[in-house]
Amino acid sequence: MSAMTEPFPSPRAASVPDRPSLDGLEDKWGPVWQEEGTYAFDREAALAGPREDVFSIDTPPPTASGSLHMGHVFSYTHTDCVARYKRMAGFNVFYPIGWDDNGLPTEKRVQNYYGVRGDATLHHDPDFEPPFRGDARSTRAADETPISRQNFIELCEELTVKDEATFESLFRRIGHSYDWSISYRTIDDTSRATAQQAFLRNVTRGEAYQAEAPGLWDVTFQTAVAQAELEARDYPGHYHRIAFHAADGPVHVETTRPELIPSCVALIAHPEDERYQRLFGTTVRTPLFGVEVPVLAHPAVEMDKGAGIAMCCTFGDLTDVIWWRELRLPTRSLITRTGRLQREVPEWLLGGPGEHLYDGELAGKSAFGAREAVVAALRESGDLEGEPTPTKRMANFYERGEKPLEIVTSRQWYIRNGGRDADLNAALIRRGEEIEFHPSFMRSRYANWVSGLNGDWLVSRQRFFGVPIPVWYPVAADGETDYDHPIVPSEAELPVDPAANPPAGFTEDQRGVPGGFVGDADIFDTWATSSLTPQIAGGWRGSDGSSPDPLFEKVFPMDVRPQGHDIIRTWLFSTVVRSHFEHGCVPWAHAAISGWILDPDRKKMAKSRGNVVTPEEVLKLHSADAVRYWAASGRLGTDAAYDTGQIKVGRRLAIKVLNASKFALSFGDVAGDPRAQVSHPLDLALLAGLRDVVERATESFEAWDFTRALEVTEQFFWSFCDDYLELVKDRAYGAQGDAAAASARATLRLALDVVLRLFAPAGDARSRRCRAGRHPQGEVRGEGRHAGRGSVDDVGRIGRGARPRARRGARPPGCRSPHRGARLRPRRGAGGAGRRARAGRQAGRLTPHAWAGLVPVRPGPDRGPRRRPATGRSADRWAARRPRGCPSR
Repeated sequence: MSAMTEPFPSPRAASVPDRPSLDGLEDKWGPVWQEEGTYAFDREAALAGPREDVFSIDTPPPTASGSLHMGHVFSYTHTDCVARYKRMAGFNVFYPIGWDDNGLPTEKRVQNYYGVRGDATLHHDPDFEPPFRGDARSTRAADETPISRQNFIELCEELTVKDEATFESLFRRIGHSYDWSISYRTIDDTSRATAQQAFLRNVTRGEAYQAEAPGLWDVTFQTAVAQAELEARDYPGHYHRIAFHAADGPVHVETTRPELIPSCVALIAHPEDERYQRLFGTTVRTPLFGVEVPVLAHPAVEMDKGAGIAMCCTFGDLTDVIWWRELRLPTRSLITRTGRLQREVPEWLLGGPGEHLYDGELAGKSAFGAREAVVAALRESGDLEGEPTPTKRMANFYERGEKPLEIVTSRQWYIRNGGRDADLNAALIRRGEEIEFHPSFMRSRYANWVSGLNGDWLVSRQRFFGVPIPVWYPVAADGETDYDHPIVPSEAELPVDPAANPPAGFTEDQRGVPGGFVGDADIFDTWATSSLTPQIAGGWRGSDGSSPDPLFEKVFPMDVRPQGHDIIRTWLFSTVVRSHFEHGCVPWAHAAISGWILDPDRKKMAKSRGNVVTPEEVLKLHSADAVRYWAASGRLGTDAAYDTGQIKVGRRLAIKVLNASKFALSFGDVAGDPRAQVSHPLDLALLAGLRDVVERATESFEAWDFTRALEVTEQFFWSFCDDYLELVKDRAYGAQGDAAAASARATLRLALDVVLRLFAPAGDARSRRCRAGRHPQGEVRGEGRHAGRGSVDDVGRIGRGARPRARRGARPPGCRSPHRGARLRPRRGAGGAGRRARAGRQAGRLTPHAWAGLVPVRPGPDRGPRRRPATGRSADRWAARRPRGCPSR
């Protein structure tokens, strides 16, 4: 018998506690759900059935660097509401969980936790014990113990495993319905091999390249920084009015960075600025150092800023990089990776008037110290006009850093992202148009970011704990490293660590010697691995890189990527870039964007700001159901304040659900089919109203508005408690006869079952506990692996008919991903009905009423006019539009 025609299950004898309580429910039922595999993804069914039966989620892997906060609970609960609803609607939900455990945040936490720092020059100590374990008294670099690269990586592994165990415990307590058997770490072998294989293919196709170029550098973390990781902040400084020397007199320039005068390569003014027309094409001499530099024109100069003419130094800011590139200026770089000026006198200053000044006062100094020395020398030479004027300038910071970034020339790896290719930029903007953003205005954030890119994606990092860049370089006979002919491994060899292992055909004793090799010491940016989460979770690489796991085409492209709006520019965009190159399509059909949780000062809750609230005590005090209620009350894309008042409302609601359930279950078993016993007009009216609630809740879920679904359910429930329960009590106890009592008791049980289903996506333990007492063996129907089984069949008469599966178009030859004939986006002017008609409906999929187990309403001849049945709507409309298939590579 099919799920749609099974009879309503016989209720078991209810187990009703004397005092219903939320305390301990999570601890009691969590292990039961895990043992029973309630939320397990059915791999065999997915492989045997069509792609449309699967709903796959690209779950964000939280960064394993300390503890989660209420902002994480907020956004991850949004995803869980969607997963639960789709599971109840009959989908086989692919809901993995991963941990993002490599990158700068993890390294910083390890440094602070153990009081150590990595040093690539040191050798591995197998017996090393860190000086601290969470009780370090200082976070200053000078107080940290230097250790080898391998020792540092071992401590990173140790601490991330501890953090991830804590995260898992919290997520289980909240009741997030992941399939814990489908999990990964971004540093595990599978993730490392996947990231390395995708990168090597990028290199082969010319989408990744290596270049010696100026780039943003964080002197604290000692690593290059990508454009997506920048944060502009006000930084105090001073304007200095300085005289350059022209043939006919001084030319004054105003600058906040006089220490860069020795690296000046040109003065630049706007081509329409009348003040400097006579200087274009001539040269001037720099103060103190006497270096001849040209005066050039460029439209990026702001005529009304300062003196209207700027010195271009290599490199003071990103504008200098633009001028340097477009005007083909020489490179005179002084700032090193340490943030200090180089110690040797640069060749362009040798023999000039400033050679001794540089050698005696500037060499090896920090930018701040060099600035003081240059200003003192300018004051003495008379080239400083007046005194410096205080100001605040916008400086670029690494989003996790504390000092302004410097621009340092170094060799790095890049992946093309449209920042320097107009055609690729336009193609990636079009990819964004293929994704359904929720809310829709978030698409503009994606488009604005892509259109504003000014460089390719820098993916190499000069750190320790991450996925190694899988490349070696040959060393020529003269000892010079040949970066133009890298040695790469085969895909079957992955993962590899070039810093620890030699390439095929070489031995370790050939490392660093003429005729031998050197390994690339860098690792990938964490986003370079996280951008492949759909491929990692779905098994794109397979077991050995030769072919994907058969499951991959059943889950990819995925249905939804849930995430925060602040990482549209990083995680979302980078995932689109990788999928565009590797698969020729978008990685998911939908992007569900959560807002931030704000503190009382309306600032984003973040560990780096020190304003976080950790969930553990909140959960103990108020329960998981209360916290989930608060989270589900916040709509997608909307920032929300952390509100304990809302959490308390959620706790009161959960307790009320338990008490109402106790009353409804207190009358014992209902003999026979409870639907046949509903006869009283009041009972029929209640169930008719409940049918409308289910309809509205379903429409809200399909519109990605789980908050509205919770609101309409809650509104009905309080009316049910305040009005219906009071009206029906006497009748339920038998005051109006056996038939009236039977109708009341059956309605209470049926309404309770439906209301608990409606609460189930947002709730957890309270709904599961109450319904465990409602069904045989405690099985909670409409959730988990048996979604929809035992649902009320008669609801199928309300708008149910034969629904063919969504059409699948022809798959292009060699295509690795399923090709779907349904349009990804609706045609302009088409309404919801048109979209549903084009997308099609799946045979056997639950109707809106059936996912909630709604009962029929059968008014008789003496009960007033027959209620017109509501039009049924397909509960799978969310996933009806999927991205088209992609050309093979």
